[in-house]
Amino acid sequence: MNTDQILAIGRRTIELEASSIAGLLAFLNEDFVQAVQAVYECQGRLVISGIGKSAIVAQKIVATLNSTGTPAVFLHAADAIHGDLGMVQENDIVLIISKSGESPEIKVLVPLIKNFGNKLIGMVGQTQSFLALQADFVLNTTVSKEACPNNLAPTSSTTAQMVMGDAMAVCLMEMRGFNGADFAKFHPGGNLGKRLYLRVKDLYVQNQRPAISPDAKLKEIIVSISGSRLGVTAVIDNEERVLGVITDGDLRRMLEKESDLVAIHAENIMTRNPKQIGPTAMAIEALDLLRKHDITQLVVVDPNQHYLGVLHLHDLIKEGLL
Repeated sequence: MNTDQILAIGRRTIELEASSIAGLLAFLNEDFVQAVQAVYECQGRLVISGIGKSAIVAQKIVATLNSTGTPAVFLHAADAIHGDLGMVQENDIVLIISKSGESPEIKVLVPLIKNFGNKLIGMVGQTQSFLALQADFVLNTTVSKEACPNNLAPTSSTTAQMVMGDAMAVCLMEMRGFNGADFAKFHPGGNLGKRLYLRVKDLYVQNQRPAISPDAKLKEIIVSISGSRLGVTAVIDNEERVLGVITDGDLRRMLEKESDLVAIHAENIMTRNPKQIGPTAMAIEALDLLRKHDITQLVVVDPNQHYLGVLHLHDLIKEGLL
């Protein structure tokens, strides 16, 4: 098979699945609204079940819901009828995912759920199937064709199921007013979590606090910059307010221009009004500021403009934010 043939198959697959997803727009009806509303008002959890590939989709939807404020648990349809059905509690709602709605395990599970008295949502690709006819609410995920050349392997259908699950999750997020701060509570680990909870104060305190007075001479300036290994020193007044900063770049530019180095003082070469940030600002805000102004350091100051320290681009890189 040559390059063009492989690319053609890849494109055909994506086009078929994209078409299946677009087709879901016509299936968002009153049942979808009522299903979302029921889950929102649920006093228990959303128990999501399925068999085969649908079970894998169910696990993904459970993960999405849990991380966005809707309590959900996964129940494998085969295990449910062999003892795990005990995890379904009185106030839970059950969502069963199935393309055909006719799998033997589903046919056994559905009457049991109905006997328990739990509300049942069927996410199904056959609206006249056993599951669809028994469900209180039907989420229609019918697809015209699988992307599989034999129209057998679950491809378009499982994609449609995941997208329908995402549609529910996003509706529930917005209904709950779930925001970035809430998201951070459930995602404390990894780079995503750090973007949501890491603050400037968590980083700059690890660095030295280089500072000199406005009348500091060249040697003192050099020692302060090189000693901190931050490539910068702050110039502060007697009340520890920032007057300016001097970077190693400022030093190099000064040496190119000046011949009388004895007369050089910090106030002669400092950059006034340097970019500043508060300790409680998010680290990702600091990164945006550094990028915007194409600099590598920020001066950290308290609400009264007192000098606290320096945040360096390397601090953010070390945390995986860049």
